Amino acid sequence: QVQLVESGGGLVQPGGSLRLSCAASGTIFSINDMGWYRQAPGKERELVATITRGGTTKYADSVKGRFTISRDNANNKVHLQMNSLKTEDTAVYYCNADVITLRFYATNNWGQGTQVTVST
Repeated sequence: QVQLVESGGGLVQPGGSLRLSCAASGTIFSINDMGWYRQAPGKERELVATITRGGTTKYADSVKGRFTISRDNANNKVHLQMNSLKTEDTAVYYCNADVITLRFYATNNWGQGTQVTVST
């Protein structure tokens, strides 16, 4: 069993910043790609940013230059620094991780989500 627990969501004004964190735990041998996705009301879940174990990153065009993804391999964590937030960034943000378990099964895992609301 693998668990992903997100933290750091909340309410922020436009132009503000938030930092999301996600901690993976359980029967983990190693973690490959980690990432953040989001889902706004009435919309499909979309990729925000991903990062490989070696640190290669990918971003959605809508967040490039404003969001930064990073990870702590030693502690199985991934972070998302969100700056210059806009109202359209309002969504539930989900952590995702490709985990190789202790029995060497390849699994894809989701967190429970954390709400980010950008509003005056």
